[in-house]
Amino acid sequence: MKYTDIPEDILESFRNGVVIPALPLALDKNGILDVRRQRALMRYYLDTGAGGVAVAVHTTQFEIRLPEYKLYEPVLQIAKEEFDRFTEETGKPVIRIAGVIGKTDQALEEAQLARAKGYHAVLLGVAVFKEASNEEILKHCKAVAKIIPVVGFYLQPAVGGRRLDVDFWREFAKIKNVIAIKMAPFNRYYTFDVVRGVAESGRADEISLYTGNDDNILVDLLSKYKIEYNGELITKKIVGGLLGHWAVWTRTAVLLLNDIKKGVFDNKLSDALILANQITDCNAAFFDVANNFDGCITGIHEVLRRQGLLEEIRTLNKDEKLSPGQKEEIDRIYASYPHLNDDQFVKENLSRWLA
Repeated sequence: MKYTDIPEDILESFRNGVVIPALPLALDKNGILDVRRQRALMRYYLDTGAGGVAVAVHTTQFEIRLPEYKLYEPVLQIAKEEFDRFTEETGKPVIRIAGVIGKTDQALEEAQLARAKGYHAVLLGVAVFKEASNEEILKHCKAVAKIIPVVGFYLQPAVGGRRLDVDFWREFAKIKNVIAIKMAPFNRYYTFDVVRGVAESGRADEISLYTGNDDNILVDLLSKYKIEYNGELITKKIVGGLLGHWAVWTRTAVLLLNDIKKGVFDNKLSDALILANQITDCNAAFFDVANNFDGCITGIHEVLRRQGLLEEIRTLNKDEKLSPGQKEEIDRIYASYPHLNDDQFVKENLSRWLA
């Protein structure tokens, strides 16, 4: 499958920039997949106006692939059915992205499954290649890209990622079936490496940049890069976000991106920076920065539990829990930034999503 096989309206929407939340995993009190609430989460994201959903990614928990759980295919299937339902009912362009990880044999198997289930692209994680050379990783990426369009993924080292230099990103962006890169190193220098690599690849006009820097969302979305290369001045913007942070308060995120596109902040830099810092403060609570991201998944679950979308904050890894003080931090940001939550939107629609 080539990127040109993606429906034109979906590819255009994606390139213009959309909100793409990362799908959490819904488990019941016994640690079993809660199909009803998994569907409700998908319905929530699609009804917010998000332009896509990323399924089976870090926020969904990498453990879904373990043989004792075997949840990778069931989660992809549930999401597929909800994508199909939404498309049939609304006709709105929504991109379907599936997470793919592991060494090449595993990644190819996952990519083939994603393609068979109608996903448009895969978010390709390469964290497993801890000590590999650029050439080894690029060979792996090219193999996956022969099966399905690829979104690159720069995962921060604190949650299992590895350093990838500008030379890697330049060559990665040259792969014909790469359509975008999610930049999530939580590091300004590393983020610039990606932008520069894309600018120098010769495919700058074909590669969309998406922020995954949950610690710097609004500043990323307002940023413009101008990079001179071979006598040409290349301009790139970060057009949207594919974020774990956007798994909560998603409706507000959609409204925020719409405001950015309308130029609401063009002459209000001070206001934008105030809001940017408020969003970052929220992320510190959600992602448990005080404890080196130990509660980054359970923090998201706790917000969704409060809203009624999840029944439990359970994860497949029984050691993952809210960290000491994390609940209080979430209480604090709820009280401090009421304009950022979408509780009323959820309240008005929850019974329908759970039906």
